[in-house]
Amino acid sequence: MSSGNVYETLFKQWASVGKFLVDGKRDPKEVSDVLQAIIDGKKLVEAKPTSSKKLLADWIKFYKEVFGLELDFSGIKIPDSKPGFDRLLVVAQGMTPQRLFDKCKELFPSWKYTDKSLDEVIKSDRTGENGHYAIWARDRVEADEENKNRSADFLRQRETPEITLEERELYELKFFKETGEHLDMKNWTLCAGSRNSDGDVPSAFWDDGRFRVSWNYASNHYDDLRSRSVVS
Repeated sequence: MSSGNVYETLFKQWASVGKFLVDGKRDPKEVSDVLQAIIDGKKLVEAKPTSSKKLLADWIKFYKEVFGLELDFSGIKIPDSKPGFDRLLVVAQGMTPQRLFDKCKELFPSWKYTDKSLDEVIKSDRTGENGHYAIWARDRVEADEENKNRSADFLRQRETPEITLEERELYELKFFKETGEHLDMKNWTLCAGSRNSDGDVPSAFWDDGRFRVSWNYASNHYDDLRSRSVVS
């Protein structure tokens, strides 16, 4: 990327941050702390507020506002993060594929590939059936470029944890509440941590003004079909 493009992107990002502040979607004190840390010469990873207590408090607020739930995450185990995995996703007990899809549909136009309940057809590597859990994902709008052109079959053989449909739906909801915008505007997230009853793999993306849950064969691989790797 040329220096001109970098500055253009930077100005657009700053304009977006300013809008979030005006709209009340970002805490001015947190933004100020990050900027001051950068001015003080700290690395960006140090400047980013990632206190577990603060992140969990944010998720408690999210579940209260979106689902009307009063939750206690004090006993939840947060896995050690890895460089680049800065987005904490907290899946509360009882968050199923269909429940999360229904909430998406309540908040913005949504479509799914089956008339059946997603709870009947989706099986995931991790679930909130027996309790809350947390994972780390990369904090980005588009699915991982690192996983482009890699099928679910390939990723299963690689034995790395990949995002489930439930986690992707939850990420959509959280991102929408934070920004009013949506994930995967250009690409599809391959939810390689899940399978449907036929062994196919669900995918999620935003297209034609709606959130879509579709499916792909486990062997499918394209540049714009990308899993989101996670730390679990």
